[in-house]
Amino acid sequence: MKMKRSLILLALAGFFFSSVPVASAQSKSFSMAKWVEVYNSILKELNRSYVDSLEVGRIQRAAVDAMLSSLDPYTLYVPQEEQEDFRMMLTNTYGGIGAVIYKPDVNGNVLINEPYEGSPAAKAGIRCGDEVLAIDGVSTHGLTSAESSDRMRGKPGTTVVLTIKKLRGETVDVPVVRERIALPSVEYVGMLNEADGYILLEKFTDGVGQSIRDAYHELKAQGMKRLVLDLRGNGGGLMNEAVNIVSLFVPRGSVVVTAKGRSASSKEIYKTTTDPVDTEIPILVLVDSGSASASEIVSGALQDYDRATIVGTRTYGKGLVQSIRPLPYDGQLKVTTAKYYTPSGRCVQAIDYSRRNEDGSVGFIPDSLTHEFTTAHGRKVRDGGGITPDFTVKGQKYSRLTYSLVLGGIVEQYALKYVQEHESIPAVENFHFTEFEDFVAYAQDKEFDYRSSARALFDEMKKTLAEDGLTEAVSSELSALEKSLDMDKATFLRLKKDEIIPFIEEEIAVRYYFQRAGIQIRLRYDTQLHESLKQPAISW
Repeated sequence: MKMKRSLILLALAGFFFSSVPVASAQSKSFSMAKWVEVYNSILKELNRSYVDSLEVGRIQRAAVDAMLSSLDPYTLYVPQEEQEDFRMMLTNTYGGIGAVIYKPDVNGNVLINEPYEGSPAAKAGIRCGDEVLAIDGVSTHGLTSAESSDRMRGKPGTTVVLTIKKLRGETVDVPVVRERIALPSVEYVGMLNEADGYILLEKFTDGVGQSIRDAYHELKAQGMKRLVLDLRGNGGGLMNEAVNIVSLFVPRGSVVVTAKGRSASSKEIYKTTTDPVDTEIPILVLVDSGSASASEIVSGALQDYDRATIVGTRTYGKGLVQSIRPLPYDGQLKVTTAKYYTPSGRCVQAIDYSRRNEDGSVGFIPDSLTHEFTTAHGRKVRDGGGITPDFTVKGQKYSRLTYSLVLGGIVEQYALKYVQEHESIPAVENFHFTEFEDFVAYAQDKEFDYRSSARALFDEMKKTLAEDGLTEAVSSELSALEKSLDMDKATFLRLKKDEIIPFIEEEIAVRYYFQRAGIQIRLRYDTQLHESLKQPAISW
């Protein structure tokens, strides 16, 4: 009897434990079915009873976006009509004429701001400063910048006719055959000095691993003794291209990154599958708070193998893997399916991606919330979000005025004016902007916020004091402080001359010698790069 009772208990226990996951799955299925039914019922009732007519597509899209935004910042719904923009984000390509346009006023003409080197626009003789009066016979007056750009884009091989008022000539119709425009992911390759080769990588798009391989051989032929790989501001891209880049510098078969999903079976390990080009050349990798995803895979793997010295500031901490899933009506879902882990086991993802510093960087994380890991040669590294550099070198800080001039388009507009007034400029290495007083006179007539940071804070303080009813009580002190903070526009511009000139030089150089020239100017003034070059290589 006792044995029979035990057998019954064992059978019941087996039934109970085997039923738990089934019950759980059934509960989840019921919950999903319930909310689908509730959602459909709400939508039908709104459509039947709501006081105003409904834009059903708009509210459904808002519902989908709100649902996905509650998960993480990277899970997105991409409808069919947004596929081209999504494809451009993934591939860095689009069908068009290859030119940046500028439209200061919806009722004005379109200005050619910057044709890309070798683009259909450049081959058709279109230059910076040319005005586009019409696109395929449709006047650009009344079109927004986006609408004008959309009309210029199209299927490669098709022709668009631009009616152009030349910068120094007549009005002509210019037929331009659209091409597949590939924005360069490797923006610059060159020698910084006799020993340091430099590669600026902007995105991890298809084929960029081969581009880095080619760039390495190009620099090696020029005598490169150390490679500087600049990943600052690089928001990532294709994971397999990150693996391809790491494979250039570590032995074949090395683990580069591990992706772990919700279940144990979803774990995937990505290793190098090709022979390296160089396992000994010193490598300096530059990173900052804008370096994310694939950038963190590369810098994290090279750091874990003690294969590179990482210099700059802590990276963004975006270690979530996205996969593309097809949806009805040609839509797509970019859904987070896993997290990245470096070879040492560090999770790249920030502990809390919702709380960040103003520049987007990972906030302070106490060691008690992080874990310690070990590199190939025994150095200690920690997780918690992003990759912490071996040597911290901060980037240059700019004044509020300089940000206002650049982001407000004042520098860009002045560059167009400069091109209209100057037929040519010296070669990039010899070009220095010497007409700052002309820029001051130009900027004085433009509307932009030229307050200093201190003055902006003072204005906020005045508002707070007024809300608290304290303005009169401290009026004399306020007047004295306001007087000391007041500075006219021209005086402040001259005070920040050394900050502003590099941006003017870059904008001007690009318009005569294309993007490469702008980067050369940028490197000239890159204090973070110059300081990073002084850092010693990691030794073990």
